[in-house]
Amino acid sequence: MLKKVLKWSSISLLTIVIALALLPFLFKDKIKSKIIESINKNVNATVALEDVSLNLFKSFPKATVTLDKMSVINKAPFQGDTLVYSEKIDLKMSMMELLNGEKEPMTIQSIGTENTKINILFNKDGIGNYDIAIKKDANEINEKEKPFALSIQNYEVENLKFTYKDEASKMRMILDSINHEGTGNFEKEVLDLDTKTTAKVTFDMDKSNFMRNVPISLEAILGVDLKNSKYTFKENKALINQLPLNFNGSIQMAEKGQVYDLTFNTPSSDFKNFLGLIPSAYAGNLADVETSGKFEVKGKVKGNLSDTTVPTFDIEMLSNNASFKYKELPKSVKNISIDTHIVNETGLMNDTFVDLDKLTFAIDQDVFNSSAHIKNLTENPNIDAALNGVINLANVSKAYPVKLEKPLNGILRADVKTAFDMKSVENSQYQNIKNSGNINVTGFNYSGPEMAKPVSVSVADLSFNPSKINLNKLQAKTGKSDINVSGSLDNFYGFLFKNQILKGNFNLNSSLFEVADFMSPTTTTNEKGKKTSEQVKIPSFLDCTLTAKATTVIYDNLNLKNVAGTLIIRDQAVNLKGLNMAVFGGKIGVNGMVSTKNKVPTFDLDLGLSAVDISQTLTMLNTLKAIAPIADVINGKMNSTITLNGFLTQDMIPDVKSISGDLMGTILQGSLNKNKSALLTELDTKATFLDLNDINLKDVKAVLSFKNGKVAVKPFTLKHKDISVQIAGSHGFDQNMDYNLKFDVPVKYLGNDVNKLLAKVTPSDAKKIESVPVNAMMSGNFKSPKVTTDVQQASKNVASQLIQLQKEKLVQKGTGALSDLLGGNKPKSATDSTKTTTKEQVGNAVKEGLKGLFGKKKN
Repeated sequence: MLKKVLKWSSISLLTIVIALALLPFLFKDKIKSKIIESINKNVNATVALEDVSLNLFKSFPKATVTLDKMSVINKAPFQGDTLVYSEKIDLKMSMMELLNGEKEPMTIQSIGTENTKINILFNKDGIGNYDIAIKKDANEINEKEKPFALSIQNYEVENLKFTYKDEASKMRMILDSINHEGTGNFEKEVLDLDTKTTAKVTFDMDKSNFMRNVPISLEAILGVDLKNSKYTFKENKALINQLPLNFNGSIQMAEKGQVYDLTFNTPSSDFKNFLGLIPSAYAGNLADVETSGKFEVKGKVKGNLSDTTVPTFDIEMLSNNASFKYKELPKSVKNISIDTHIVNETGLMNDTFVDLDKLTFAIDQDVFNSSAHIKNLTENPNIDAALNGVINLANVSKAYPVKLEKPLNGILRADVKTAFDMKSVENSQYQNIKNSGNINVTGFNYSGPEMAKPVSVSVADLSFNPSKINLNKLQAKTGKSDINVSGSLDNFYGFLFKNQILKGNFNLNSSLFEVADFMSPTTTTNEKGKKTSEQVKIPSFLDCTLTAKATTVIYDNLNLKNVAGTLIIRDQAVNLKGLNMAVFGGKIGVNGMVSTKNKVPTFDLDLGLSAVDISQTLTMLNTLKAIAPIADVINGKMNSTITLNGFLTQDMIPDVKSISGDLMGTILQGSLNKNKSALLTELDTKATFLDLNDINLKDVKAVLSFKNGKVAVKPFTLKHKDISVQIAGSHGFDQNMDYNLKFDVPVKYLGNDVNKLLAKVTPSDAKKIESVPVNAMMSGNFKSPKVTTDVQQASKNVASQLIQLQKEKLVQKGTGALSDLLGGNKPKSATDSTKTTTKEQVGNAVKEGLKGLFGKKKN
């Protein structure tokens, strides 16, 4: 009998399991159609749902319906904006709900979401993107036709990001990493809802940040009155950072907004509560802090929150004669007094004011005092503040656990008062700004990732007046460099509070300025954890003019002397004007632009070289060496004007492959050192008529243009003694070349054979072929050149011409002797006849003449 029971029990259990496994497939489409129906009937938006699944085992005996990747996309006037996106939504219900008829609603008992984003936006006209519900009359609403009904017992939200943005008020609030759960019987109209919430808060208003990823938490039992939409705080415990707060009172939903009637306070008055306000990343271990004195936070909020009003509120933060000391640190902060009020008495946001009547503290004998008052908070904030006191910066890290790579040093002295309103700052109406006092820093040392090398400031002295902040003196060193700066800032407050461009004019003097001391590429870490260096960027927030003088500037491998000029820094670029320097035994003037605005930095410069040493210039400047690689074998000086543009490398050095421009050069004096060049050595071998060691290059002029890695040399003529040559052609930055040289060579340089023939003609005939063209072709590359000439052919041509001249002369002489003979003229004597011709020559001439006269038959 037992066996039968077990057998049928097993079969029944197996049947149930199979049925439970098959049911999702049977009811999936039914559930999906109800969800789509419910959404479409109620919202005016584009809704997408990737998939719907049903699981009967996950929360047995309840069924779990999972909606995958659901999104709600707004229509006009927020066309294309995402209102809601949820990676996963779980709906839990009784399995019996699956058997309901088509017209019967399914009752949901629990809701859970994962990785959800909600974006609430208000445009400049005050219209919100959340209002997507289709408006219905009361007569249209029929409970029986609802696809779903709610009987919520609990709900859970995991990793929700809520963004609120109002374009009109320029306000943005983000609640990130929200994890929230609540338990209560929503079938009752009045219930207790047990909740737990954690999140991170960021709050900005008009480009000013008030909170950034501040952690908050709340454990609360809320009394919920569903009929009146009222939520009352009962037992609760809240933390803002590590500041504990208790709440009393209620929040009620109204037709337009919410009604607040709340009070709150710190449950204890220990000064540790103040340290709890500081983000935990900077506050250190509060468990090991010894404190004395009190710190209290209390406040009340009462009234309506609507589109036009806020509740009135009064928040106080008070402390008197408090102190704290971290056990692991040698110094304490004493005599701390805080008296702060944040108040709104009218319900209008602009009437909110902040009074920091007192904030004082002391470390050792150094005392620092400050106060500030802010009113007209939203329309035109008015700020009145004062700072007075001394801080030994080295003591900051000895009294408070500041995380620094290297400790600060130096003494800060301040005595400053300021009063201004934001509209005057925006409009540069300096007559409405009241500044006075000065700030002085001495012995300040700093090092950080944004600096290439540690900076040591011996003195920095600033004074404040209504229109400007004057930098009276800044003396600093970094690496090998020293700088002395003075000048003024025109709109410091616009830069500080309104993200405006920082404008100023400065004078800089330096005895030694090494550019590498200030060049530090930004290091970033990519998604795979690999560190990469980004291109050096000229700050986009600067618009200033710098008049500079430096005895020595070291840039790359160059030592520049007596550098002076003007640098205009604007729009992520430096405009160089009248920059002059002594280098390479002469001077160089620079005008132009260097820009880091685009992804790859660019430059566009005009250079003027005056009496510079040619070999040094071409050896030290890789850019020019690529343009004129042969020039480094020239000993001498030159003047040159160069225009060039292109890209810069990560080290802010011209990328040779990218440059283009023109070069015009004149050699003031110069000679060749052929032993430095394989090309000249090869040319010297092939062009034997040249003596390269004896060439004078004075006043030689050349014009080059370069682009896309090619250099074109316009034809120019070089003369050496009685030889001239026209040079033209091109070469690449890869050192491959294609040049033609056209020589005009006197025939006397073509060798002994030609000279022997030349000696046999008369001087007047020799003048007919004084010189001959010789062509030379240079190819290959500068390190392995190939030189060919037609000098042998030219020699042959000259020899042929000389022989031809001799023949013509002999014929002329022979014909004249025959004419004399036939005409009855006799030579005066044998001696005389030998002066003009030999017997053999006369005989040959006679023979040739007789052949011409008698060699033909008569007609």
